[in-house]
Amino acid sequence: MDYTKYNSKIIDQWVEDGWEWGKPISHEEYLKAKQGDFKIVLTPTKSVPKDWFPNPMEGQRILGLAAGGGQQMPILSTLGASCTVFDYSQKQLDAEKMVAKREGYDIEIIRGDMTKLLPFEEESFDMIIQPVANSYIENVQHVWDESFRILKKGGRLLVGLDNGINYIFDKSETKLYRPLPYNPLKDSSVSKDFPLEEEGVQFSHTLDEQIRGQIKAGFQIVDLYEDYNSEGKLRDYNIPTFWASYSIKK
Repeated sequence: MDYTKYNSKIIDQWVEDGWEWGKPISHEEYLKAKQGDFKIVLTPTKSVPKDWFPNPMEGQRILGLAAGGGQQMPILSTLGASCTVFDYSQKQLDAEKMVAKREGYDIEIIRGDMTKLLPFEEESFDMIIQPVANSYIENVQHVWDESFRILKKGGRLLVGLDNGINYIFDKSETKLYRPLPYNPLKDSSVSKDFPLEEEGVQFSHTLDEQIRGQIKAGFQIVDLYEDYNSEGKLRDYNIPTFWASYSIKK
């Protein structure tokens, strides 16, 4: 199956159904961001530290990689960045277009699959920002390699990452249910309780793949933090389920 195309349709439906990560920021939030009062999240609950961003933001060329939905990019645009958003979900891109039209700023909007070669020249961007998205692709090393290629020297890579813990529990998050790795393409049994028509094709990834993979691509890790689900048993027990990392191209 063309699983990334399948996932794009699944996410389109999630957006239609009111998915949290498909709700664009409001006009009021946009106006606050213009005054410097903003927060950007890459994972469910923690805000990205402001010292992870270039200062000043004016004139920075930024790519939102698999970052459609009208949440991060409008804020970065209002801070003076020149923004491009790249996503495979048309509904997420429609949200970006809606916010840009509503607020009157320009943004380059490109639909595409991040498992392919990215349609950008070498050293095109000052920063890439990506909320949790690579749990929907099987090979994350490709993303790190492509990100390194298209970032300028000294450019920043800010990403949200799922650490895999969510995939080993049942839906009630009370019982260890499944070993890792979680990969429906290699183990069809994983979809019995997490049907693909509801969950899409998702994958667990290790620290080696996610953090060491960035280092292998040539990045230097500057900072990182852990985060939690926004609700549920794992959250109640303060079990980290996500990472966010800030790296630079050496």
